[in-house]
Amino acid sequence: MSDVTVPRSLRVRKVHSLRTFLWLRLGWRDFTASPGVGLAHGAVMGVFGALMLALAWDRFWVLAGALSGFLLVAPILSTGLYAVSRALLRGEPAGFAAVWRVWSSLDGRLVRFGVLLMAMGTAWVVTSAALITLGIKPPVTTPDDFLRRVVLSADPGLFELWLALGGAMAAPVFASSVVAIPLLVDRKVTVMQAIRTSWRAVAANPVCMSLWAFLVMSLTLLGLGALMFGLMLVIPVLGHATWHAYRDLVVRETV
Repeated sequence: MSDVTVPRSLRVRKVHSLRTFLWLRLGWRDFTASPGVGLAHGAVMGVFGALMLALAWDRFWVLAGALSGFLLVAPILSTGLYAVSRALLRGEPAGFAAVWRVWSSLDGRLVRFGVLLMAMGTAWVVTSAALITLGIKPPVTTPDDFLRRVVLSADPGLFELWLALGGAMAAPVFASSVVAIPLLVDRKVTVMQAIRTSWRAVAANPVCMSLWAFLVMSLTLLGLGALMFGLMLVIPVLGHATWHAYRDLVVRETV
């Protein structure tokens, strides 16, 4: 699919903050309408998370950044879920064929956005690892070490700095992608136009989108904390819900 420049900015709308819970309900509805696709996406992400745990359990300086960086790249990995929600909305077959059509298109816009998100995720992994390894002696090596010596430390500062840096990197990524990726799946717009539209949607709905970011982070962490099995439900529901957030926030132009 080639980039198509739309001559004027896409319009965004202001919505009630509690619409976030409607998005989750609609996300659950879409998941139950096509559970196989959703469970497959959740299983893939769960296996990926489990591999991270297995490979880096005793290298928490890597694990902490990798698991939180997971939140940065999850939106692009949910592209197939957006395609399924779009197919359901149109009354079209909403199975693996819809997912395959999106991924097999090798859409250059989605590829570029995916590379950008991976670069941001990698940057956070490196930043997190440097902060943990350089700021604590002896090194933090396990989740228990991190909990006792960083989170529950008698000397505050490092954990707060770690959270602040993570938030500073995650906030612009969230603002750039929350609407942009489903928009790229749905319409022929440029990557920059999609990013600008996403930022304007967030700016128009600061409370709503802050609540949505909190819900996404909390549910994802809950899924990660449930030994990754929770991701089998959390990932597809959030993916479908993100599609409905996009549909609510970006005005559908009619010709």
